[in-house]
Amino acid sequence: MLVKQSVCRGTFTLASGATSDLYVDCRQTTMDPRGAILVGRVGWAVMKRAAAERNVVIHSVGGLTMGADPIALSIGIAAHMEDPQSALGMFTVRKAPKAHGRSKLIEGVFKEGDSVVVIDDVITTGGSTLQAIDAIETAGGCVSFVLVLVDRQEGGRENIEARGHQVIPIFTREDLV
Repeated sequence: MLVKQSVCRGTFTLASGATSDLYVDCRQTTMDPRGAILVGRVGWAVMKRAAAERNVVIHSVGGLTMGADPIALSIGIAAHMEDPQSALGMFTVRKAPKAHGRSKLIEGVFKEGDSVVVIDDVITTGGSTLQAIDAIETAGGCVSFVLVLVDRQEGGRENIEARGHQVIPIFTREDLV
């Protein structure tokens, strides 16, 4: 489904400013009801296994809006469907603090001291994921690991891991092409 709905060939300018022959528009899959269910189930299974291997309890999942939002919500729903007592929360990291109200940068179920999994839809250079990690750590969150739907295999994983955060891709560029 991801290959059919989200992988585009051509010439594209990426968020990093780089040019690529491949664009992966994950929202075409993650915002489709069937795709959201599948991504949630697979993401939850991978996340649950990774948390068990690291012997960590995950309080919440989320990442930089907007790519992470449907994935985090789908994983949270899958966790709840498997275990209605699941306390897994979801959050989103804004690109800039909200200009009114409580002026929050992180919205949703997140508090200082929480152990979290950072979610991203696609990583290329890792810049968006690192932006989310910086916001989470500044707010007192503890990043257990990063779960990404697609690793484009263009150095982003290495950049994130150089900062001490393991990246677990569900799919890689190699899987999609």
